[in-house]
Amino acid sequence: MTKIIALLFTLLVAGILFADAQVVKYPISKKGDQLDHYFGTTVADPYRWLENDTAADVIAWVDSENTVTFNYLKSIPFREKIRKRLTEIYNFPKYSAAFINGENIFYNYNDGLRNQSQVIMQNEVTKKETIFLDPNKLSKEGTATTTIDAFSKNHRYCTYHVNRAGSDWETTYVLDVASGKNTGDSLKWLKFGGAAWQGNGFYYSGYDAPSGGTELLAKNEYQKVFYHKMGQPQSADRLIYQDKEHPLRYISAATTEDEQFLIIYISEGTDGSELWYKDLSKDELDFRLLFKGFSKNYGILDDVNGKFLVQTNDGAENYHVVLVDPESPDKKNWKEIIAEKPERASFYATAGGKLFGGYLKDAITHVYQYTYEGKLDNEIKMPGLGTATGFSGLREDKEVFYDFTSYTMPNTVFRYSIASGKSEIFKKSDLKVNTEDYITEQVFYYSKDGTKIPMFLTHKKDLKQDGSHLTLLYGYGGFDVSSTPAFSISNYILLENGGIFAVANLRGGGEYGDKWHDAGKLLNKQNVFDDFIAAAEYLKKNNYTTKSKLAIMGRSNGGLLVGACETQRPDLFGVCFPAVGVMDMLRFQKFTVGWGWVNDYGSSDSAKYFKYLYGYSPYHNIKNGVNYPPTLITTADHDDRVVPGHSFKFAARLQEAQSGNNPVLIRIDKQAGHGAGKPLSKTIDEQTDIWSFMFWNMGIRELYN
Repeated sequence: MTKIIALLFTLLVAGILFADAQVVKYPISKKGDQLDHYFGTTVADPYRWLENDTAADVIAWVDSENTVTFNYLKSIPFREKIRKRLTEIYNFPKYSAAFINGENIFYNYNDGLRNQSQVIMQNEVTKKETIFLDPNKLSKEGTATTTIDAFSKNHRYCTYHVNRAGSDWETTYVLDVASGKNTGDSLKWLKFGGAAWQGNGFYYSGYDAPSGGTELLAKNEYQKVFYHKMGQPQSADRLIYQDKEHPLRYISAATTEDEQFLIIYISEGTDGSELWYKDLSKDELDFRLLFKGFSKNYGILDDVNGKFLVQTNDGAENYHVVLVDPESPDKKNWKEIIAEKPERASFYATAGGKLFGGYLKDAITHVYQYTYEGKLDNEIKMPGLGTATGFSGLREDKEVFYDFTSYTMPNTVFRYSIASGKSEIFKKSDLKVNTEDYITEQVFYYSKDGTKIPMFLTHKKDLKQDGSHLTLLYGYGGFDVSSTPAFSISNYILLENGGIFAVANLRGGGEYGDKWHDAGKLLNKQNVFDDFIAAAEYLKKNNYTTKSKLAIMGRSNGGLLVGACETQRPDLFGVCFPAVGVMDMLRFQKFTVGWGWVNDYGSSDSAKYFKYLYGYSPYHNIKNGVNYPPTLITTADHDDRVVPGHSFKFAARLQEAQSGNNPVLIRIDKQAGHGAGKPLSKTIDEQTDIWSFMFWNMGIRELYN
């Protein structure tokens, strides 16, 4: 009798769960017969047609997929409660990125729910504050962003650029600082360039105008450096540097603070640089090679009596600072100013005739002040275990600003006196959550090959390791990028409901120097996936969570991470969020700036890398008949960094292969890009849907009652 009652109870629970489940009917994704041949291997690509995101049939597919996705999300009963709570907690003042120029302080400010932060100018003498730039006035939808590039030496002019709808394409303008009005100068088709002032104008990098309709898809080639003279049209700008033999290179320009030297930075991807220079005081016609590329990285911090202070990993995998005479730049002639430390240098900066060095110790920032001769002045005490950025300024500055953040501390702007070595808060946020209820712990676990990996866990202070906690595991693991502590108010939807936010510091990042990066790139990329899988297993083994309550998330290269782990270990995760991911590892290099990632991934154009890439490419490793976890793929129609075709193809193939009732949905944002500068309203919408999808598919049926 007891067994019968137990069986009836089991069937009842199963019936309830089945009734709760939403069986999704996906749009029909037509299949083509595209076959590609790589070094004796034939590879099918049935969804190649989805790469052309402006084609009518692709637009129709996007609309039909969005209809299915949003109908599913709208049916989740607590979705609007999450949106209401997110809107409430996002409504707090936000400050960042303060710096001094002349007699003015500039900083980013959002008073609460503005789509974009304004740039505020505060006069140091009168203390009067005015709005210097307001991108919210450029677009009703809040999809335009502004970024300050540089000020002229006399502090009279400021160059800034505008990005629209999330695209990487920039248009640069010049602002008269005193009047706050544009001068009329306007430069189009710039990307990743910036501006370098010299005299009555500035140097910048630009591309030829793309063919109509290909702006967001076509490969970007032949970047050039121009000089723009104030008041002239862009068509009159003087060509300064070009490379007709190497179309796939990034080329940018910089000038030293005294405007004596023009530096040309060249790179073939995201790692490794080559530098050329010209002494503008001598009217030199040709550039001279300073550092040959592309095996190491070089960056000029300042010039001192005709010599360059340089940060580099040449001869120091964790970076050091050296003094280089451009007349004899051979390595044997370098003078070391700041020696390499056991910890990775995350930044070097100069201000007020001092050098500042930021170092990562287990992904936590420590900052030191040095003289230009390399003598240590002091360590700058941080307010906790977190991430510090900033410390840049001019030689004339008496103080600098820096930002500090952690998983439990929103971005706070500090003002630092160079002479006294003391910091004080300049701008601080007023939150609507009590962060003192939460704590971040750092744990270490071992990956498949025995490598020790750090991981941050943020949760309520009274958390019990009983396996009951909804957990979101986040990772990146690539391009020498370090995953350091940073505040996200959205995560408090998870935290205040007893959940855990976990960040694993995977190989491929820069947390422990070049060897850490090298161990997760090219033919070592599988290490990154193994590290992430081991993090998930650690969380389960140590009773933080269970499979059904464990979600994984990553963006861009992190989207690749999630896609690879989901296809390799579909049994391990409860929910998957691959965002704007690189999903087709055989074709990424064929679009926009994808060629720049080859030095981290390798390329299918090479027999050396093809088989390895094919072995983990998420799109190509989906198998029919597998019950994949509930998956919400996110991308955007104006993403010209990782083109949306990656996510489109992955979604179509995963929907085709899925064997169970777990939903596989794709959420395609309109008038948005890779993520940077996304309007706050769109951010709240997306985070609402992510948390709703996660909680619902983890069995949560009531929330915020």
